[in-house]
Amino acid sequence: MAALVFLGASTTADQKRLSIYSSVANYTLPVTDRQGREYVGLLEVLEPLGRVSAHVEGQHWKMRFNDSDADFVAGRTRARVRGRDLDLGGPFLIENSRGMVPMSSLSTLLPRFLGNAVNFHEPARRLFIGNIATQVTAQLDSSTPPRLVLNFTAPVSPTISTEPGKLRMVFTREPLVPPANMSLAFDNTTISQANFSESNGTAELTIAASSPLMASFSNNGRTITVTAAQAPSSTGSTPVVSETPPEGPPAASGTPASGATTQPTPAPARRLLAVVDPAHGGAERGAALTDTLAEKNVTLGFARLLRHELDRQGFAVILLRDGDDTLTLDQRAGAANAARAVIYISLHAASQGSGARVYTALLPRQGSDRGPFHAWNTAQTPALPVSQSVAAAVVNEMQKRELPARGYSASLRPLNNLLMPALAVELAPGPNGVPDLPSANYQQKVAAAIADAVASQRQRLETQP
Repeated sequence: MAALVFLGASTTADQKRLSIYSSVANYTLPVTDRQGREYVGLLEVLEPLGRVSAHVEGQHWKMRFNDSDADFVAGRTRARVRGRDLDLGGPFLIENSRGMVPMSSLSTLLPRFLGNAVNFHEPARRLFIGNIATQVTAQLDSSTPPRLVLNFTAPVSPTISTEPGKLRMVFTREPLVPPANMSLAFDNTTISQANFSESNGTAELTIAASSPLMASFSNNGRTITVTAAQAPSSTGSTPVVSETPPEGPPAASGTPASGATTQPTPAPARRLLAVVDPAHGGAERGAALTDTLAEKNVTLGFARLLRHELDRQGFAVILLRDGDDTLTLDQRAGAANAARAVIYISLHAASQGSGARVYTALLPRQGSDRGPFHAWNTAQTPALPVSQSVAAAVVNEMQKRELPARGYSASLRPLNNLLMPALAVELAPGPNGVPDLPSANYQQKVAAAIADAVASQRQRLETQP
């Protein structure tokens, strides 16, 4: 009997994580406890920020970032970076050729490599590189019902949830920094307080109130207006919370004059969800692109840059792995299907050829659907025409930017197990050959082409069942 997949939900366990914000990319890394300290992989920290490579020589872990060299020694608390000694505050560790530094050392270590100021909120595990911070101001309008207007200096897309007496906004990818006052009290019996907090790589705004609240977005995601919901009708309906910012220009605001007829407020456009899947990870290293460069590391850095570019195009993005995690093909397909995204993009890398190869599924002749269940090996069938359309757009966009690209159909799992439009992009060397593969500049160029092509297919993606 053919395997079947049901449209269900999935959850992942929480873990310690470090969020890094920069002008190149915003990304999150896992944090590991070792010897009573919190550690992170240094290569993973630097990969999205520039061209980086590393190799092990005995007890030495030698790394090059752009034009900077560094030498770390297993068990030692000092390292040599750009010809100068630096105190790490704890022993350097080598685990399976992976160099790990105490997380607390990043505030002094990264400026040596980047030549840029670093602001590290260490207790919250949030690190800001350069002038990247997003600020927020709050103003309460004591109308009926009262409105709390939050203005941000850059677009935001928090996850919003409600509970009795609170509305909670969690900012995962935004470099939101604390306001001057972490807690604001309002002289209002309905909306009484706004509190800012940050922990485990996220920032959070919590609005306290005596009645249910709802949120709406405007000003292209730069303004969030929180209002007290109207009293529920006799049917007992629950007020709806807008969880994602609308696309397009903000709606006009203001209170109509007495007797004026008001038009119903249009529902905000939903922020389409994309799943980006960096191939391999953990024990599965993928192709050996060089003696020291594994495919799994290239795909992860590439995925973080693609997430940034898709976010810039107005998509919400899930990375199936944001660290060195091992996932089976079935786990990848199951998680993507459960997310109910409009597009899935798998990322690979190869040392042969140039530019990129773009794949869509080549489906086997087997399996049949049964009601809400879909045949596992042919789940892609209904979405395949749109998959091919998006893939063609990606190839065309790359060619317009003088990036060699060709489209293929291949039996490449998990493409055939996915219910939404799906494609795989295999990054091949650039003009400088294999050294371009880990280059953030080269990856950024390809990621921008992919994101622009996907955005051009937004209407087809949005009308998928």
